[in-house]
Amino acid sequence: MIKIIFISDIVGKIGRNAVAQHLPALKRHYHPDLIIANAENLAHGIGFTGKTLQEMTEAGVDFFTSGNHAWKKNGADEILAASNPIIIRPANYSSRKSGVGYRELKIGQISLFVVNLLGEVFIDEKVASPFRTMEQILKISKKNLVLVDFHAEATSEKIAFANYFDGKITAVIGTHTHVQTGDERILAKGTGYITDAGMVGYYDSIIGANKEQIYNLFLGSGRSSKKHDLPNSGLCEFNALYLEIDERERVTHKIERINKVIKVK
Repeated sequence: MIKIIFISDIVGKIGRNAVAQHLPALKRHYHPDLIIANAENLAHGIGFTGKTLQEMTEAGVDFFTSGNHAWKKNGADEILAASNPIIIRPANYSSRKSGVGYRELKIGQISLFVVNLLGEVFIDEKVASPFRTMEQILKISKKNLVLVDFHAEATSEKIAFANYFDGKITAVIGTHTHVQTGDERILAKGTGYITDAGMVGYYDSIIGANKEQIYNLFLGSGRSSKKHDLPNSGLCEFNALYLEIDERERVTHKIERINKVIKVK
């Protein structure tokens, strides 16, 4: 079995501190072959930088996915466009965007295609169909293992996507809403699935963001660039996912939610 830990959207400094503090215990418990994390909220809640990615690789993360905030920070283009990048962006963005939407990773002699896609429903960005884009990627990945981070807003779109590709994709992990769902399952033809893996972010927040700033959005007080201005320590929600994959059958054998509240020092 291939063992994978997928860490949900890491939000800001407290999220990074939580990963550095808690990941060693998860590694001792699960003995993963690969650790993947969604990094689109890594730097102060919006986007990522070379420094924050390095911080997480030093903490033990092997590879990163992202989402619609991938280009929010200066330097993102250079990071995404690097040869053999450690982070990918949604594949269904225009090819004019920097970076790639999938990458083949080696786990010993086994190939795993990690794919990032962005949903269309309730998403402002204009992207190609994630369904059609995935069909094209499957022509390239052939019969290798495929894990998809589907960064989407609507539960219906995520569930439809997973069922449409059941048996063709090894695992579909929903991200973006920062709220972990309790519907982890293995579909009829072997695809592991969860609607949303959640977040690693400040516990006393609204999906990892400052509560007062989010109230302002709903009360019509305008947007603020400081909506993720949060403490670096305190209680942190730590959401992740553990997967065991049968490399011969190319199906998910086990899917387990990790859901803890930890005190970050």
